[in-house]
Amino acid sequence: MTQTPASPAPLHWKIVIDANDPHAQAGFWAAALRYEVEDNSALIEKLLGFGALPEEATVEFHGRRAFRDLIAVRHPEDPFEEESGTGLGRRLLFQRVPEAKTVKNRLHLDLHPGEGRREEEVARLEGLGARALRRVAEQGGEWVVMADPEGNEFCVQ
Repeated sequence: MTQTPASPAPLHWKIVIDANDPHAQAGFWAAALRYEVEDNSALIEKLLGFGALPEEATVEFHGRRAFRDLIAVRHPEDPFEEESGTGLGRRLLFQRVPEAKTVKNRLHLDLHPGEGRREEEVARLEGLGARALRRVAEQGGEWVVMADPEGNEFCVQ
């Protein structure tokens, strides 16, 4: 019996999205995707205790400490580090930047709510603060181009 070398483990990944208000964006996308906002409060308390993080680098978010300039959302079924609250699977990380969005995204998310549920999902997302920009009907399919509360485009298939 020939043994083959073990395959390397898949890489963990996250998509990083620039934001003026990372916490509002995290709240929107957690609701939009039915993800969870990561709870990094245990890590933050530890860093504050060591003096490795200044108090002004934190904010209160949903009744717990969060980093002021970044916050992530993760798939609720994916693993995460208990000690830090950091997800180890599908994640979106929102980081504060000083400038506003000015041009079209080079990368965007496509949401797939399921057959016959597009309009219901568009209405739900509008209720969360998104806006429909245009409806597209092409030979390859139909979708709605939307913008999140900070103007980042995404599509609902």
